[in-house]
Amino acid sequence: MLLPGSTLGMLGGGQLGRMFTIAARNMGYEVVVLDPDPDSPAGMLASDHLCADYLDIPALQYLGETCDAVTTEFENVPAESLEYLARHCEVRPGAHAVTLTQDRISEKTFLHDNGFATAPFAVIRDPADLDAAARQVTTPAILKIARFGYDGKGQYPIASSEELADAWQELGNNPCVLEQRVTLDMEISVLVARGSNGESRCYPVAENIHRHGILDVSVVPARIDTVLEQQVLRSATGIAAALDYVGVLAVEFFVSHGDLLVNEIAPRPHNSGHYTLDATLTSQFEQQVRAVCGLPPGDPRLLCPVVMINLLGDLWQGQTPPDWGKLFARPNAKLHLYGKREARAGRKMGHYNVLAPTLDEALHTAQEIQQQLADTESRDT
Repeated sequence: MLLPGSTLGMLGGGQLGRMFTIAARNMGYEVVVLDPDPDSPAGMLASDHLCADYLDIPALQYLGETCDAVTTEFENVPAESLEYLARHCEVRPGAHAVTLTQDRISEKTFLHDNGFATAPFAVIRDPADLDAAARQVTTPAILKIARFGYDGKGQYPIASSEELADAWQELGNNPCVLEQRVTLDMEISVLVARGSNGESRCYPVAENIHRHGILDVSVVPARIDTVLEQQVLRSATGIAAALDYVGVLAVEFFVSHGDLLVNEIAPRPHNSGHYTLDATLTSQFEQQVRAVCGLPPGDPRLLCPVVMINLLGDLWQGQTPPDWGKLFARPNAKLHLYGKREARAGRKMGHYNVLAPTLDEALHTAQEIQQQLADTESRDT
């Protein structure tokens, strides 16, 4: 076990790295962040910020020699960087799990081969695959680029099979997954923390509402029955075990006609888990610190119902922030800003959590705040 006083490395310096850094520093650890952005939100708070590329060998060597263990805040860290670091210190989660989730093809194939249900899909790597994919997947469908797609980016809706070739060209003729569009009852997600000894602890299931492909609202606990909840928890812990995962893993699901389908897995804390900063006994970021350090998982129990609302750069008027007084007037609302220098449309700038004795009360208050912040923006324009 790595105890307070040890040094932890973080590959990536965005908001997830920032919240990990806060948790680790509060627990008595030093944190070294590697991120090429000089204004890295995590780098601002770290013990040391290496402003370098993820493939920069001197920076990786320094990280490996200085840190007792290294983790990541996003899945697109180059595999060779993780493999290099693993020769010098503990890397959690391991390179295998991270690199598998970098590519939708490998991720979907892993899920299928291990018996986890997904929406019907087909793999497209070259023009010869187009006809077979069109026969295999019923339209309407979604063509998703295999690598570097997030928050709805790198996706193209397909209304009929005749559109497939043009859509693939629009996505640069890159390897893709063609996925059948399913009728959604709801979207849900769950976090599972898994230690180096295989012990797993699941957080409450979150019910997620997206807008323009970006998470807008998370409602916890999700409004699902016990049977479905248990199915979600079994699936998430099964996926973590199949990956031999160490760390915090997020699993996103579709519920379609009552059936549970795995949508995506993320080898890190997740936007839909930000409610844990205020509403659970152990936050997802403390949990990540514990896993990296070989400590047993903390208690993930929910203390009260909570609703999380994302704050995107669209709310900023130019670079002028919203009127936070509207939010602070609510004593049960908790604001978290990420320290980003520039607000842009669609950019995640922060979030807030609303805690209440009942889920209905939390949701009502969260939506009122959301509307008030949006009204402030409209009046200013």
